[in-house]
Amino acid sequence: MHVIATAGHVDHGKSTLVEALTGADPDRLAEERRRGLTIELGYCWTSWPDVGEVAFVDVPGHERFLTTMLAGVGPVPAVLFVVAADDPWMPQAAEHLAALDALGVRHAVVAVTRADLIDPGPAVARATAEIARTGLAGARVVAVSGHTGMGLDDLRSALVAMVAELPDPDPDADVRLWVDRRFTVRGAGTVVTGTLPAGTVRVGDTLAVGDTPVRVRGVQALGSDETAVSGVARVALNLSGRVDDVVRGSVLVTPGAWHHTSVVDVRITGTDRPPVAPVLHIGAVDVAVRCRPLGDDLVRLTLDRALPLRIGDRALLRDPGRRMIWRADVLDPDPPRLRRRGAAARRARQLAGADGTARLADELARRGLLHREQLRRLGIPEEAGDHLAIGPWLVAPALARAVADRLPALVQQHAHAHPLDPAVPLTVLASQLRLPTSDVVRALVRPPLRVVGGRVAGPATEVLPSKVRTAVDVVRRDLLAAPFVAPTADRLRELGLDDRALGAADRSGQLWRVGPGIVLLPDAADAAVTLLRELEQPFTTSAARERLGTTRRVVLPLLDQLDRAGRTRRLADDRREVAR
Repeated sequence: MHVIATAGHVDHGKSTLVEALTGADPDRLAEERRRGLTIELGYCWTSWPDVGEVAFVDVPGHERFLTTMLAGVGPVPAVLFVVAADDPWMPQAAEHLAALDALGVRHAVVAVTRADLIDPGPAVARATAEIARTGLAGARVVAVSGHTGMGLDDLRSALVAMVAELPDPDPDADVRLWVDRRFTVRGAGTVVTGTLPAGTVRVGDTLAVGDTPVRVRGVQALGSDETAVSGVARVALNLSGRVDDVVRGSVLVTPGAWHHTSVVDVRITGTDRPPVAPVLHIGAVDVAVRCRPLGDDLVRLTLDRALPLRIGDRALLRDPGRRMIWRADVLDPDPPRLRRRGAAARRARQLAGADGTARLADELARRGLLHREQLRRLGIPEEAGDHLAIGPWLVAPALARAVADRLPALVQQHAHAHPLDPAVPLTVLASQLRLPTSDVVRALVRPPLRVVGGRVAGPATEVLPSKVRTAVDVVRRDLLAAPFVAPTADRLRELGLDDRALGAADRSGQLWRVGPGIVLLPDAADAAVTLLRELEQPFTTSAARERLGTTRRVVLPLLDQLDRAGRTRRLADDRREVAR
């Protein structure tokens, strides 16, 4: 299916032309027929050779209904722009053309209507000149009459040629459907309509409005029930679930695939600066915003409600009072907070080279790191590069170097502040470095630093405080005389060695903490195995105690450590043997 929106000044024959092309009247409301004025969006469709089904979104031309017009045009890639031969160039024609240009519509055909009433030449020339100043330059201009049929074949041929050039959207893209109508059908329930730009909606799918899931009970396109419809397409969806939140202006999306934001940085194009409180139009939505300048053409918008936006989205800012509009290219829908003086200017420098194209290297350079799920939500393609991949995180080379360079100083500072517990928990370092996970810190630890049990430690030889070192030296002398006679709790207390001091001595390699309150020399395990191998195998705990010349208080945790290390093996009868 191809979808074309109309545009142009009120009462220039848009609806008449659509009816002539499709055979159906797009004005569905009684008031519209009575007044001869389009008020709400209208829809008609037809089928043409070579291109298949073509749907028209007929929009109102009156200035009071500009918001409705923009809702119809916003998601549509092509336009039929209508001007009347018997009227001068009108304000709404200019405003509609400016809006189309700002929204990035580049596929258009211009119809000069009522060509049967007056020479269309001057109107054709004026329309051609006005179009030439915009991104729609080169669009074909056709003189036509919706009443007599004059020029309809040429118009149809021009429209066929235009839609044949439209790019094919990705049927596997994430769904984002801007709801432009909501109503209730007896026996079916809630139905919404909208233009699906890309992706596929299927019966049974779950979509989301913000955090609220809804189920697609039925799908209809061009008046027919379908099991699935891919964009670009006009669709009507029968929804079930928590549908109270679904209204005109809602956005139905693939769950978890979009970043919903109320703060966005954009680059604006247009004369003058936008006001502090303009209106943002995107898709079929209009929302009030607050505008904060960042730089010459860069502004931060704070939206009255969150919308699902991605890098590269094209929107329109409008000042209703002055009837002025600005093109707004979304550069960052997930920007950092501006906390300090001068932050806006710094942010402008960061975005200086951004053009609305999502590139992984550029985004990593600005953000430092990104989660893979965030790539999808922001519309950033995952590409090969010199970044680091750490689990689900992608880390910019500059950030990786900066973190690795800062780690030694942070570990050293912690060691000086906590001499008896010098190793820093990975979580503490992640917090200090403002990193979202300790996994990134772990991956960036470089020698001589090392990760031990969830902590980052410095070089293996650690300097103990002088009092602790003196006490440890006393213990070491005692153990050299009797290697397996561990000092008692009273002796350790007398020397001032509490659990933290013993832990520090163990980590520094001065002592081996066999168990709570029990320390031996670092080579005690090797010495014990040598002596135990002299016993008749297997041996009892009592035999081991006697051979080592120690007590059960020491021998039990010592044998347990040897078992764990695989140097001895405990048998079913509670005896042991030295492993070969």
